Amino acid sequence: MRMLFPLIAGVMLAGPAMSGEYLLASIRPDKLIVVDAEKMAVDKVIELPAGSGPMAAVPVVSSDGRTAYVNVNRTESLLKVDLMTGETLARADMSSDDERVKSLFGIALSPDGATLAVYQSPVRMLPSEFQVQPTRIALYDTATMTLRSTFPAPRQITLMAWSTDGSRIFGLGRDVYSFDPATGEQTGVQPVHSWKADEYTLPDVLAVWSQYETSNRLVTPFYMARKDGAADDPDTFRTGLLTLDLDSGQLDMRDVRAMDVFYFSTASNPGRTRIYGAYNVLESFDAVKGEPIRRVSLPHSYYSVNVSHDGSTVWLGGALSDLAAYDAETLERKGQVDLPGGASMSLSSVRMFQREDG
Repeated sequence: MRMLFPLIAGVMLAGPAMSGEYLLASIRPDKLIVVDAEKMAVDKVIELPAGSGPMAAVPVVSSDGRTAYVNVNRTESLLKVDLMTGETLARADMSSDDERVKSLFGIALSPDGATLAVYQSPVRMLPSEFQVQPTRIALYDTATMTLRSTFPAPRQITLMAWSTDGSRIFGLGRDVYSFDPATGEQTGVQPVHSWKADEYTLPDVLAVWSQYETSNRLVTPFYMARKDGAADDPDTFRTGLLTLDLDSGQLDMRDVRAMDVFYFSTASNPGRTRIYGAYNVLESFDAVKGEPIRRVSLPHSYYSVNVSHDGSTVWLGGALSDLAAYDAETLERKGQVDLPGGASMSLSSVRMFQREDG
């Protein structure tokens, strides 16, 4: 007993590792920035290898918060980055001598962290012509960053996400497509462009920001007009919210308000009771009723919006050189984090993640 007491006391004094919350964003031309959300301070600036510019796009983070994957080199290459040390662990170049491959915004990590799915737009580079090839989804083994398989996918997909059980990959484009990652088979399609075609014009869906990790709910704004409305009536032109439940795969589209302002991106809180939209204003919506709640003006444009894991803070980024925090209930400004050197985040998605401290 005398020998065990110091050991037990040491364990009790050490206590469990505390979970900290962080943000990850890309900054031009070739850096990642990690921000401590509680301290509202820069935790780390990670410089990526030469040739990563002009922007490291669409960062995704492993579930333990220690590894990030990002597309670089004009979206033709993928990097695996250690968020603790800043070291680049591996690189996968998607283009080759006779084929140029762009990935743009479609990149998503499987729930088990073993597979990175990338939407690819390839072009064959021949001596006298360029031949546009069918678009596809490529699966990479994250342990080695080697290509595992590819399978066909419809054109114009912008965002991708895995179902929470890892059995499906969703691709959002003209419609929402479902794929079986084991076989590459397209297993389902849910209409987007044909939504309520008798009542509304073709929806214009703006979907290039990935920010669904704290709610497992992909949300994006869309815009349309009532077919029975007059062209000079402001109420004719409408803002809608598209939500895709990554647990069930259920798609929902609804008209939420007159289109008097524009939102670049939207995100849900973890409880799925609120949705937040941002650009030149920040607005909250009742996610159950589909109604606007509150709106505040912003000091400048922000492209990307995300919500903390506890649902208390809305974070804004993209466009310029600061990350701003707002109270999720009142939309009062809580603070901001200025980026070193006034660097621009441009179109970067702001990602939230947690990791055990220490």
